[in-house]
Amino acid sequence: MASYKDPSFQERTALAKEARLKALSKFQAKPVMDEATIAARREAQARREEAAAAKREERRLAIEAAKAEKAAAKEAAEQDAAAREINANKSEAEKKAERDARYAARKARKR
Repeated sequence: MASYKDPSFQERTALAKEARLKALSKFQAKPVMDEATIAARREAQARREEAAAAKREERRLAIEAAKAEKAAAKEAAEQDAAAREINANKSEAEKKAERDARYAARKARKR
């Protein structure tokens, strides 16, 4: 069985030169694109960019809507808490008068 032989410096440089020439010939063999193909690619890129911009705008609007909804919920909670506090400070007579008014309104609706 033959042992492994390290390639010499000259062999390595020759292999590197061959690889460079092969890559260069492969690059040079590539056909040049015509204007129609380039225009089509640019148009496709522009459509992709527009779609991405629309998606970003939609996401931004959704975030703003969520923030507005959260602020509205917070405001409603604060108003509810204020109403409960006002209601807690009412006297028993005022609470009874409100209950009686609701009862009378309910009776009037049933008739």
